[in-house]
Amino acid sequence: MLTKRIVPCLDIKNGRTVKGVNFVDLRDAGDPVVLAKQYADLGADELVFLDIAATLENRKTMHDMVLKVAEQVNIPFTVGGGISSVEDVDDLLHCGADKVSINSSAVKRPELINELSDKFGSQCVVVAIDAKEVDGEWLVHLAGGTIPTTLNLFDWAQEVEQRGAGEILFTSMNHDGTKAGFANKALAKLSNLVNIPIIASGGAGSIQHFVDTFKEGKADAALAASVFHFGEIPILELKEALRKQDIPVRL
Repeated sequence: MLTKRIVPCLDIKNGRTVKGVNFVDLRDAGDPVVLAKQYADLGADELVFLDIAATLENRKTMHDMVLKVAEQVNIPFTVGGGISSVEDVDDLLHCGADKVSINSSAVKRPELINELSDKFGSQCVVVAIDAKEVDGEWLVHLAGGTIPTTLNLFDWAQEVEQRGAGEILFTSMNHDGTKAGFANKALAKLSNLVNIPIIASGGAGSIQHFVDTFKEGKADAALAASVFHFGEIPILELKEALRKQDIPVRL
């Protein structure tokens, strides 16, 4: 059985790690380079580094930050934010990223998923999907959750798999930053619909929430930010608790 992954997320704005609630009210959470090294040393399985303002500000991900973070970690490292071409990905991989995460650009031009998968391999391509449940339907949102679309989460997930994505990073905007638990019903439905790994994001507030998303949500990995950034859940303690629940993890 494949081990379940614990993935700290570093949302970057103006060179600092930030964290908010429901994608707004951002507060400072520290130096991303320092945090990245801490997480690698403390047992994180992977890191996700998202330049959350890149798309909104119509600019590329900060390459110097990627270089600095990559120098500090020895675990797989995903980078996202403002990526819209094969050239962008080539640059980031040369800076030290292991994988890239695309979101708004994939919705606007779905062929980008095919192009990246063909060029770099599906294992390199993570499609991030920010979705919000509105009147019982999960709708995809773009540009850091600021632009709603009529695109259905589950239809889009199936399409990105068909186009060659290697993983889906699903963030529930309803749950983001609330610390009330992950969107496990939606996660379980996603897991049943696609055959690629699903990373759960949005809502982590306790160790039990991680247990639930692996057992009930059928997630392959769980991503969190503030509970790690502010020391509320130590990663090693979390993994030991998961193992006691017969959830396979790397210790």
